[in-house]
Amino acid sequence: MSLGLPVAATVNCADNTGAKNLYIISVKGIKGRLNRLPSACVGDMVMATVKKGKPDLRKKVLPAVIVRQRKPWRRKDGVYMYFEDNAGVIVNPKGEMKGKPTQFIVFIISSYKLQVFNEYLWGSKLQMFMLFLSLFKCFLFLFAMVLLLLPGSAITGPIGKECADLWPRIASAANAIV
Repeated sequence: MSLGLPVAATVNCADNTGAKNLYIISVKGIKGRLNRLPSACVGDMVMATVKKGKPDLRKKVLPAVIVRQRKPWRRKDGVYMYFEDNAGVIVNPKGEMKGKPTQFIVFIISSYKLQVFNEYLWGSKLQMFMLFLSLFKCFLFLFAMVLLLLPGSAITGPIGKECADLWPRIASAANAIV
């Protein structure tokens, strides 16, 4: 792959950690030659600092993974691929995303109401069936109003297939893999 992001490059932060820009300090796994700047491409882990963003993220060295680059590279099938911006996501040293969990509230508009039964006539099978059915509807309604916490965080924009192959946790949070 064409290495498109040398040390001292600034990339956009594509996750919801609160960082806006990442400044690349070093590239993991690059040994290199004397006086040659280490460079990164899609899927590489880099060490970066946050230049714009939340104050608790700034002035710290954080690991990040490059998910998009502007420099075109050639894939094995002969296609040349590039994105419209350079972007990365902040991760922990294991490669899991650092972003906040995405919260979804599932709302189901329903006309079911809790029914209060004053009289229980257990002798009738129809009454037992209606009691069971109404309790089941109430249970479904309450279950639908549960707050679901999905692990990981959200990534804005597409990510490269090379990054998705190397980092499955990032791939699961991406909305598009190109």
